[in-house]
Amino acid sequence: MLAARHRKVRFAAVVLLATFTVAGAQDRAAVISRARTLVDQGRFREAEKLLRKHIAEPEGPVDEPLEIELEIIRRIRLDFAQRPDELLRRLRRRIPDVTSADLERWRRAGVLQYRVIDGQIRYFHAEPGNLLRCCPQARRRVSSSQPARSSAGFDLPAHLAELLREARASGRTLVHPVRHRIRYELRVKPGNPRLRPGARVRCWLPFPQQYRQQQDVRLLRTEPPGGRVAEDDCPQRTVYFETTLGPQAPPPRFAAVFEFTTYAYVPQLDPAAVKPYDTGSALYRTCTAERPPHIVFSPELRRQAREIVGDETNPLLKARRIFRWVSENIPWCSEMEYSTIRSLSQKALAARRGDCGVQGMLFITLCRAAGVPARWQSGWQTLPGRWNMHDWSEFYVEPWGWLPADASYGLQDHPDRAVQEFYCGHLDPYRLIVNLDYARELCPPKISFRSEPNDFQRGEIEIDGHNLYFNEWSWDLQLEYLPGARP
Repeated sequence: MLAARHRKVRFAAVVLLATFTVAGAQDRAAVISRARTLVDQGRFREAEKLLRKHIAEPEGPVDEPLEIELEIIRRIRLDFAQRPDELLRRLRRRIPDVTSADLERWRRAGVLQYRVIDGQIRYFHAEPGNLLRCCPQARRRVSSSQPARSSAGFDLPAHLAELLREARASGRTLVHPVRHRIRYELRVKPGNPRLRPGARVRCWLPFPQQYRQQQDVRLLRTEPPGGRVAEDDCPQRTVYFETTLGPQAPPPRFAAVFEFTTYAYVPQLDPAAVKPYDTGSALYRTCTAERPPHIVFSPELRRQAREIVGDETNPLLKARRIFRWVSENIPWCSEMEYSTIRSLSQKALAARRGDCGVQGMLFITLCRAAGVPARWQSGWQTLPGRWNMHDWSEFYVEPWGWLPADASYGLQDHPDRAVQEFYCGHLDPYRLIVNLDYARELCPPKISFRSEPNDFQRGEIEIDGHNLYFNEWSWDLQLEYLPGARP
C-alpha cells in the first residue's frame, strides 16, 4: 500500500512539473509574440522593457528564447542606425542635388530600407547602395562626373561556355580543377570588457567540406597550434580553438591555413533521361517538407509555386522554371543580418528582393512546394578579384542526384541558352564549400546564441559562454591560387 502511495506521489509530481513546463513555454511564447508586435509597431523600448521583466539572469549568456529575442532587437538597432541627415550626406556624394523630399518619397515608395524606432526614422546601414541598385529613377540622377565602377575583369559567361565545352569534349562531370590555399583569421578587437585573465575563449573558423567537386582538403597549420577540425559529417564544418587568457594577454586572434581543390561540376542534363522519385524515401520526405521558420509553405508561396510550375511534371524542368523566375523577379541587394529575419523565404516574397541567401532560400522553398527535393549549401565564392561570402542551393533529380543551383548568379547574359541556365544544375570551380545545410549545431556546440545562427562563413567566438557579435571582432581572408590552378 505504501509503495503504491509513493508511486502516485511521484506520478503527480511528474504531471505537475510537465504542466508547469508547458505553462512556462506558453507564457514565453506569449511574451515573445507581444514583443514582436511592439517591434513591428516601432515601439522598441517597450519591447525591451517587457522582455527584461521576464528574464531571470540578465547578465548571463544569451541562450534562452526571451534573451535571444532581446538580443535580436539589439541587432536590429545596429542594422538600422543611420539617421536621415547621415544618409542624405552620403547620397549627395553620388546625387549632388538630392533633397530630404527625395528621401521621403523613396522611403514611402519602399525603395529605401528603413525602420521606425521609438518614433525616429532610421535607415539600413547599406543605404544608399540598395537604393541605387533597386531604383532606376535614383540611378538616372547619379552625377555623370562620378567615376564608373570598374569590374574585376573576369568574363564569367565566357568562362562558363568554356566549362561546358570542356565537359562535352572530355565526357567528364568534374572539370577545370582549381587548387586554393586560404589563410583565414579572426581577431578580437582591443578593449573588450570580457578580456580578463582566466577567461575561457572558444572560437570556430570556417573549414572546407570534403564533398564531390571539392577534394584533397588539407589543414596546413593553425595559429595558435592545436586547432581541431570537425569531422566530415558535420554539416557546418569548422576549425575549433579553445584557450584561457593569461595576465596581460593581448586580444586573442585565431587563424587557419588550408588547401583544397574545387572542380567545376558540369553533368550532361537531359530532361528525357529524368527518372521518377521514390516518394517514400527519407530523402524525398525530408527535402520536400517544410522546415519553419525559413521553409514554410504559406498560401502565397503555394500559389506562387503553382503559377511558376504550371502543368509541368518533369522535376528538372520544374526546377528550371523556378530558377528562371527567381532570377528575373528577386534582384540582389545587401541584406540585414539573418538572425534578425524571421523567415528568409517569406521575406523574399514580401520584399521582392534579397541577397544570395534570401534568393537561395526562396528557390529551395518553391522547389519543395513543387515536389522537387532541395537543400542549402554555402561558403565563399572565390572568383578572381571577386571573392566573398556566398550562399547557393542544391536540388535533387534522378538519375544525377544532387544538382547545384545558384539563383543569385541567376541567368547569364549570353546567346547560348545552356550558358544562360548554367547555374541551374552546374557550378563553377571558384567555390569554398563550408556548409551542407543551414542552422545546424557547430562542432563542438556553441553555448550562446550565434552571431549568425543560420549560415556559417565568418566564424563565431564566445568568451565565458558570452557571444561576441560581429562588431566586436574582425576577420581576414587571404586567397592564393596554387600552381596548376587555372584562374
